Amino acid sequence: MIKSMTGFGRAEVLDESHKFTIELKTVNHRYLDMSVRLPRQLGFFETAVRNYLKKYLLRGKVDVFIFYEDYSPQKVLLTYNGELVKQYLAYFRQMESEFGVENDITLSTLARLPEIFNMEQQAQDEDSLWKLLEEGLKKAVANVVEARELEGAHLKKDIQRKLDALEEKVAQIEERSPQVLAAYREKLEAKAAEMLQDVQMEESRIAAEVVIYADKICCDEETVRLKSHIKNMGQALEQGGGTGRKLDFIAQEMNRESNTILSKANDLETSNIAIDLKTEIEKIREQIQNIE
Repeated sequence: MIKSMTGFGRAEVLDESHKFTIELKTVNHRYLDMSVRLPRQLGFFETAVRNYLKKYLLRGKVDVFIFYEDYSPQKVLLTYNGELVKQYLAYFRQMESEFGVENDITLSTLARLPEIFNMEQQAQDEDSLWKLLEEGLKKAVANVVEARELEGAHLKKDIQRKLDALEEKVAQIEERSPQVLAAYREKLEAKAAEMLQDVQMEESRIAAEVVIYADKICCDEETVRLKSHIKNMGQALEQGGGTGRKLDFIAQEMNRESNTILSKANDLETSNIAIDLKTEIEKIREQIQNIE
C-alpha cells in the first residue's frame, strides 16, 4: 500500500503509578530522520524507541515527544558509611595527640560530616516501564500509519489520474507526427513549384527532403520510452511499500523524455502538447515527494 510521509499520532497509557503520553509527527524527508525527546531520567530508552519505530517508518522527518508522569511514592534509600566514620575518628584522635587539644567530637557533629549519610533514589523497574512505553508507542504509531495510508491512497489516485492524462498526451503526439510530415511535404512541393514554375521537381528529391525532416523531428523513441515509464510507474503504485525513491527516479526519466520531445517539436500543436506533458510530469513529481 502506498503511504504518505505526513501523519500524526497520539496515545496515552497508564498503570497504577505511571503515565506516558506519546506524540508522533511526521513530514516528508529524503531519508528517515528521527528526533526523540524523552524525560532526562528515561534517556536510556532512546535507542529502544528508535529501533521500535524503524520497523514501521521507512522515510520522513519524525518528531517523537514522550511525556512521563510518576505517581508512585518516592523510594529513597538512606545509607550510612561506617568506614568513613572510622577514618574521621582516627584523624580526630591523631589531631588530639599531635596538637594537644581536647577531642570534643559528639554524635551530632559526626552526623553532619560530609558523606556520612547519603540519600539515594532507588532505581525504577525498567522492564515494566518499557512494557508500558512500548504499549503507548504501538498505539501512537498505529495512528500515524493509518493517517499515512489514508493520505497515500489519495496520492495514488491523483497520480494515476495524471498518468492517464500523460498517456493521452503521448497518443496525441504519435497521432500528430504523420500529419506534420504530410503538411511539410505539401508545403515543400508548393514552394518547389513556385520556385521552379513549369519545371517538374523530381519525386525522389522531395521524398529525400521529407525523410531528412522526419528524422530530425522523429519522437518515436522518446514516446516509446515515455509510455514504458508511465507503465512502470503505474505498476510501482500498485506494488506499494516504500516506493517513493523509485517513483522519483521514474519521474526524472519521464521529464528527460518530455524535454527531448519538446526540443524536437517544429510544430506549434506538438509543442503545446509537449509543454502540457512537462507540466503534468512536474505535478507528479511534486506529489511523489510526499510518498514514503
